[in-house]
Amino acid sequence: MSYNLDKLNELSGGDKDFNVSIIEVFLSETPADMESLEGAVNAGDHEKIYQHAHKIKPNADLLGMNDALEAVLAIEGHARGDKDMDAIRSLTQTVKAELDKAYPFFKDYIG
Repeated sequence: MSYNLDKLNELSGGDKDFNVSIIEVFLSETPADMESLEGAVNAGDHEKIYQHAHKIKPNADLLGMNDALEAVLAIEGHARGDKDMDAIRSLTQTVKAELDKAYPFFKDYIG
């Protein structure tokens, strides 16, 4: 499983309505955030890469998407550090794949 709700449930005290509201925001914003990240990667814009990866990070953390979180953290590091575009491209595909796997679970969760 590439996601878990332990951290969200801890934050919400298990309040499903609160969880649903967080997940709805995630589902409505993250696909566009991912598109923006991919666009920044294609443009080779390291500052925008960092910004868009940074925007995805809290949701990946809160929703227990650890593989996506690790990849986003690595993207941030490369964008601000060695600017290794091959690594950034590969990690971006990892983030996209992890998000794509998680969306159906979260859509089912909110019903």
